[in-house]
Parts: sequence; C-alpha cells; structure tokens
Amino acid sequence: MTKALFIAPTAPGIGLTSVCLGLVHALDSVGLRVAFCKPIIQNGSNDTPLDHTTQLIQLTTSLAPPASLAMQSAREWLKQGNDARVMETVVERVEQARLAVSGGADVVIVEGLVASRADADTNQLNAGMAKALDADVILVDTPAACSIDALVQRLEMAANLFDGFNHTRIAGCILNRCDAAPHDQHPITLERLQEHGILFSSAGLLLLGCIPDNHMLSAPRTIDISKFLHADILNEGDIQERRVKSIVLAAQSETHLVPHLLSGALVVTPGDRDAVAMAASLAALNSIELAGILFTEGRIPSPAIMNLCRPALTKGLPVLSVPSDTYETALQLAPALNSPIAVDDVIRAQHTMDFVATHIDALALRDRLQIPHEPRLSPAAFRYQLTQRARQANKRIVLPEGDEPRTLRAAVICSERKIARCVLLGKPEHIRQVAAAHGIQIPPDLELLDPTPYRTKYLNPLLQMRRHKGLSEERAHQELEDNVVVGTLMMVFGEADGLVSGAVHTTANTIRPALQLIKTQANAALVSSIFFMCLPDQVLVYGDCAINPDPNAEQLADIAIQSADSARAFGIVPCVAMISYSTGDSGAGADVDKVKKATALAQQKRPDLLIDGPLQYDAAAIESVGKQKAPLSSVAGHATVFIFPDLNTGNTTYKAVQRAANVVSIGPMLQGLAKPVNDLSRGASVDDIVYTIALTAIQADKNTPT
Repeated sequence: MTKALFIAPTAPGIGLTSVCLGLVHALDSVGLRVAFCKPIIQNGSNDTPLDHTTQLIQLTTSLAPPASLAMQSAREWLKQGNDARVMETVVERVEQARLAVSGGADVVIVEGLVASRADADTNQLNAGMAKALDADVILVDTPAACSIDALVQRLEMAANLFDGFNHTRIAGCILNRCDAAPHDQHPITLERLQEHGILFSSAGLLLLGCIPDNHMLSAPRTIDISKFLHADILNEGDIQERRVKSIVLAAQSETHLVPHLLSGALVVTPGDRDAVAMAASLAALNSIELAGILFTEGRIPSPAIMNLCRPALTKGLPVLSVPSDTYETALQLAPALNSPIAVDDVIRAQHTMDFVATHIDALALRDRLQIPHEPRLSPAAFRYQLTQRARQANKRIVLPEGDEPRTLRAAVICSERKIARCVLLGKPEHIRQVAAAHGIQIPPDLELLDPTPYRTKYLNPLLQMRRHKGLSEERAHQELEDNVVVGTLMMVFGEADGLVSGAVHTTANTIRPALQLIKTQANAALVSSIFFMCLPDQVLVYGDCAINPDPNAEQLADIAIQSADSARAFGIVPCVAMISYSTGDSGAGADVDKVKKATALAQQKRPDLLIDGPLQYDAAAIESVGKQKAPLSSVAGHATVFIFPDLNTGNTTYKAVQRAANVVSIGPMLQGLAKPVNDLSRGASVDDIVYTIALTAIQADKNTPT
C-alpha cells in the first residue's frame, strides 16, 4: 500500500524545496520506491505547470512528476464551492506520480503550499489535501530568530491547522537551517536542538531531521549572477561552472585587494580600474579560480589592457559588464547570492539533495510510517551503503596525488563525513597553497604527509623485494620519487589499508607498483576490474572494462567469478551473464566459442553461482527479450553482473551507457590484488573520487563478505 507524505511548511523562506529534495533521496537510500508530486503550483499558471521543486526533481532523479494544478484555477473552483473538484484533481496527480514509478511507489512525497494564518485559502488547501490523500504530515520549520520553546509552540499551532487531525497523523518535523541565525546571546545550534529532543517528543513531534546551514550550497554559478543582473558577457570562460562564493568590491588599493582574491570571489570594479583588472588576471594565472570580474558603470578597460589580460581569459576567467554603478550593483548582488537553485544547475541541486538527506533520519521515518517494502538496491541506496560501511571500516587510505585539487576536495569530504582516514602525500606547505588557491578548507584531522623521509626509509626494503629482478640502488631511488610507489609500500608495511590514484597518473602507473609489490590474492589468477553502473532503478556490475585487453577462456571465467563475489560483497545479488554477439547456439566463431568455454569453466568452478552464456546484451538485460531468445535460462532478462568478452567491448559499452543514458558509474574497482588499489579515470569528478575511496575502504575491511 502506498503512503502519502504531506510536507507542510510553517512559513515562507524555510527552504522547502531543499527539504523535499533531501527527503526523496533519503527515503530512496533506505530502499523505498519514492515518487514526488506538487499537486498545486503556487506561483504559476496552467501554461507553466511545472514548479521549481518538480523541475529540480526531474533534473536530479529519474522521476517524472505530473504537472501541477495552477493556484488560480484552484481558487476559482473554491469560490464556486467546488472543493471536491480541487481535491479530486489533487488525488489524480498524486496517483499519476505513484504509477510513474516502476512497480508503483511505496511512498509519495507531496509538497504542500507555503501557508500563513493570513491566507485562508492556502491553509484550507493544505489541510484538505492532507485529508484527501489520507497523508501523514511532516512539518518543516526553521529555528532562526526564535527560542526553542517558541519553535515548539509554532509547530504545535501549525499541526492544529490540519483540522480533524491528531498528532498520530503528524509523522514528525524537520528543522532547516538550524544554526543560520542566533537568538539573543545563545545561538540555536544542531547540538542544542538534539538536547531538546524530549521537548519535541512531549509535544507529539518526532524530530526527523536537523539540517545545518551550509552557505556552500547557496553559491550560484557565475552564469546565474549574469542572468540575474542582465549583464553583458565580455568573456564567457568557465561561466557555466564557476561559483560565486564571495563578493569583492575593489574600493581599496591593489595591495589590500590581493588577500581577498580567493577561489570563488567575484571582483566588482568600475571598468576604468585597469590595475584591478590586471591584479585579478594575475591571480587567475596563478591557478586561483575567481568566479569572475564584473565591470560596472558601463565601462570596460581599453583594448590594450584587455590584451594584457588575455592569458587569464583563455584560462577560463569570466568577465561581465553592467551599466549600474558599483554601489547599486552591490545592492543587487545581495539577493542574487541567495537566489533559488537554477533549474539547470544539476551540481548544486545534487549536492543540496545529498547534504539534506544525510541529516534526515530516514530509518526512523520509515519505521514511523510502517511501510512494508521489498529489499531493493537503488543507486541512492547503494551509495548510502557504501558510505555507511566505509565509516564502519574506518580505514587509512593513502592518496599519492595529494596536491591535485579534485583529490584534495574528495579527501576533505571523506574527512568531514568520516568515510575514511585519508592521507594526502605531498609537501604539506604546497598542499596548503593549492587548497588556499581553490578555496578549500583543510580540516585538522586530515593528514598531510611529506613522502621525503619515506624515500629513505623504504630504500633497503624495496631493494630486497626487487633484487631478484635486478633492481639497482640508483633505479630504486628513481622509483621512490614516485608517490604511487611510496604509497604502495606504505600498504606493504601496514601503514595504509588501501590506495587510490589516477586523477593525473595513468592506469599502468597506478597498478604496476601494486603488481610488483603487493601481488595477487592466493586464489586469483589475474587482476581485473568492475564498474558499478547506477541505472535509475538498480545497480549493475560490468566487468572487465579497464584492465585485460583480450582474456582467454580461463581468465574470462576467473573474471566472472571475481565479479560475482564483488557484487555480493557490495549488496548486489549476483546473476551473471557472459556477454557475446550470440545467444546460445544462434551464432558461431572463435569469439563465441571462447565465451561458451568460459561459461562452462565458471559454472564448474562455482556451481553456487547463477552463470549463463553466451547471451546478447538485450537477452541478458530485458525480461521479454530473454524469454524469447533464451526461454530456459535462469539468467536471461535478470542479469545483474555483465561479463564482456574483451576490453574493447567492455570499455565501449560502459562509456556508451554512461554517456547516452546519463548514468553514474563508480569505478573501476580492481579485483584480485592482495590489498586494495583502485585506479581513477583522469576525468574523474570529486564525487567519483569520494566513492572510489569508500569502495577501497570497504575492500580493505576483513569483515567484508566475499
């Protein structure tokens, strides 16, 4: 039975959209099939039926919420006394949202209207929708500018607006921006709210989430600022990617200006301040990713000055111009910095969704709603399990590319979220310089390790380990200049549990030291790789897409067994399809014969596993095709692990699926090594690195099932 969860804001400006985004993600993460619906759009018309939250849900998930009823139409029907028509339409839209989820949703998140006592229609509609849907209600509020006692009273008053409801139908409350503003001399912090949890309970309110304020989530892109100000774009640069984290009004001398030229700063200056333009350009050339330069008063520097600045512009520095003076522009920028998430800003929307979800007790909510559910591993649930299990493993992961900005950001995230104890290899002073240039705050517990002493410490052990290969002392010195080698030796001697590299190194450079010094597991014939492909409704395993160019039948069988065990270790029930261009006996040739032999070998070695092949991809993945092409196969149409016959096929397929279907892929994760080493794509995002670190920590945990 599907539950409706009505999200009722107590006042304007409390971040209702971000809470709804986070709720969808949080409930998805605990294995529920979630739908979303905004039945009535408050600031829209029948011509623009998609509200802001709906558009962001479409941007960040595979959900397809239905169009909303315009508030204008709802008001007209209410005036005509046709309340029933409004509520029937609401129920219809919510049912459409439920059915749009494969298998039907377990819970539908229903976003209410921004209510106030002065607006009788809005309050009436909220109460009516909750009743019509037989929904449980979650109240959303913020503790800013009030005491905790006053906050509880306000929440109780909001609960009473739902006429005929009692507190058994109020599922709980979520408090947003918990530490955004102080009250008197005592700021209301997350810790204080948690201490007063009993106060909420005594009022019949389950405190489901305390979401801290996070100003980093409110940083708009430079393009958003440009649109808000209707600015002329003089140089586009990285205008779609760079974010405005601070405003620098260039009213002081250049000497005093320089310390404020930090990553994310938007420099606002009259167009005739040539020295400011050149100072900002020099900062950009020194790898400080400024959000941009905004020239005011309709002036721009002379062509000669712009030519001097050209190298910075070609490195991506955005340049804008507005006709207003600097003071007026500064006044306009204040609301621009607090503007809602743009409906095409997928990164900000996704980060907001993830951040809010981590501060919602989804398990407590699921238990409160008593929603029966079948176990499923959605992409959100898979990523949630990764981070949870990595926290429990508490492993020390070495990152040889310690001064690489994406790696540095990922290490900070892992430190803040306790995903792993990361060790950044590199000169600490240089790492701090890179962090400062990119606006990264290094937490105190993030370890920066100078590898220089280790180059001496590991010299003799390396010579002993590689003497049989004729390694000379001179060559050993050269190899120890490579941080990947140092990090690998840290694992050999128990000073690190795992290694992640590849943001700037090649795959060979990452893996070769591991093969030479760590070697393979006793039961592994080779090292292979898998990708976790996060499709909208499930997570699949693809192997081998990164390591072995043309494995023979024996190696292919070993890859299949390794991949099945890895899938099970990460919560995916292995159902293994050996992929070929032929299903069963429909085709012939050496390539098909290799897959047939590999299938037979794998089945013989591991009769406990579901393995079948050769199967074409569609026969393995789609139930209707599988029934037609391989009606007797227990794998066809149900495969969760796809084993490709060679690297050419595997790598091409994973990238085609990833790009064409906009699928998140996590990996490659290496299999078969005695200790975990994982390689990154050189185009890896920060999130890619974070999840690879989590994978590595779980692999290093001896309690991980295999």
